[in-house]
Amino acid sequence: MLELEWPWIMLALPLPFLVYRLASPAGNNDVPLHTPFYGQLSTLVGEERVNLAGTARRRLLLPGLIWTLLLLAASKPVWLGEPVTIQDNGRDLMLAVDLSGSMEMNDMVLNGRQVDRLSATKNVLDDFIERRRGDRLGLILFGTQAYLQAPLTFDRTTVKTLLNESGIGMAGNQTAIGDALGLAVKQLRQRPQQSRVLVLLTDGANTAGQIPPIQAARIAREEGIKIYAIGLGAEEVVERSLFGTRRINPSADLDEQTLQEMADLTGGEYFRARNIDELNDIYALLDQLEPTAQEEETFRPSKNLFFWPLGLALVLSVLRAALEINGLRNRLIPALIKTPQRTAR
Repeated sequence: MLELEWPWIMLALPLPFLVYRLASPAGNNDVPLHTPFYGQLSTLVGEERVNLAGTARRRLLLPGLIWTLLLLAASKPVWLGEPVTIQDNGRDLMLAVDLSGSMEMNDMVLNGRQVDRLSATKNVLDDFIERRRGDRLGLILFGTQAYLQAPLTFDRTTVKTLLNESGIGMAGNQTAIGDALGLAVKQLRQRPQQSRVLVLLTDGANTAGQIPPIQAARIAREEGIKIYAIGLGAEEVVERSLFGTRRINPSADLDEQTLQEMADLTGGEYFRARNIDELNDIYALLDQLEPTAQEEETFRPSKNLFFWPLGLALVLSVLRAALEINGLRNRLIPALIKTPQRTAR
C-alpha cells in the first residue's frame, strides 16, 4: 500500500498558480543604455509571445507536472508491505566460540572427511542459528582476547555470516574463557532476567585473560545468566609416522572440571562433544529450552519510493530546458535573418 509520511507538503501544490494569478507583474523601468539589436530581439520575442498565446496553458502543463513530482518526492512516499509479527517470545542467547590455535586439530569427521574443529562447529551452528527464530542472538569470538562480534539481534543471517567469516587464531592462539564470560555478562545483564543464556564452546583450558573462569561464572550467577558449556574434541585419534602408529588423546588439555563447575554454578549444563553427531545432539537439546513469554511486536516493512518522482522530475526538467532552447533558436534565427539591416549614413 502506498503511503505519504509527510502528506501536508502537498498543500503547497497550488502555490505556483496563486503566485502566477495574484502577484503583480514587474514594471518597465527606463534604462540609460539603448542597444538597438536587443530592442529588435525584444520585439521579436514579444511577437512570438502574442502568436503563442493560445498554447500558453499547454506550456504550463510540464512545469506543473514537475512541481507536483517534486512535492510528491518531498512528502516521503513509502510502500508498506503486509503486517509482520515478530515472535518476541524467545530468550537472549549469546554464543561464545573458541578460535584458539588448538581449534585447527583435524579430529572431526564431516561428510566422510576429516575437518578441523572450527569447521565442524560452523557446520553445526549454521543450522542451530537458523532454528533460533524469535531469539535474540549475539556472537563472541575469543582466543587470547575476547571480542563482541555481533550484539544481540534478531538478524540471524548476519550472525551466521560473521561466524563463517571467522578464522582460527584471529583472536590469538591462547584461550581466554573468563574474559569471554565477562563480556557475555556485560551484554546480557541489561536483558530480562528470565531469558539470559550463554552457550560457550571451547576445546581447551583458560590460558589467557584477566578474569578467572570461576569468578566470571559467579558474576553470571548473580546476574541470572545460565551457562551451557560444550567441551569439543575427540578422545582418541590414530597418529601415523615412520615408526608406526600410535593412539593419542587430542583433548588432553580440555579442562572439563572447570567447565562443569561453571555450568553448575549458574544452573546450566555441561556437554561433551567428541564428534559432529554428539555436537548436533547437544544443540538439538538446547533448542528445547523453554522460551520466556514476552510481548509480540508487529510492524509493516516499508520501502522508500521518493527517488522515483524525484528522478522523473529531473528528467522532465532537462527535457523542458532542451525544448525551450530548441524552440527559441528555431523562432529567432529565421526572424533575425528576415529583419532588414539599417545602413550606416
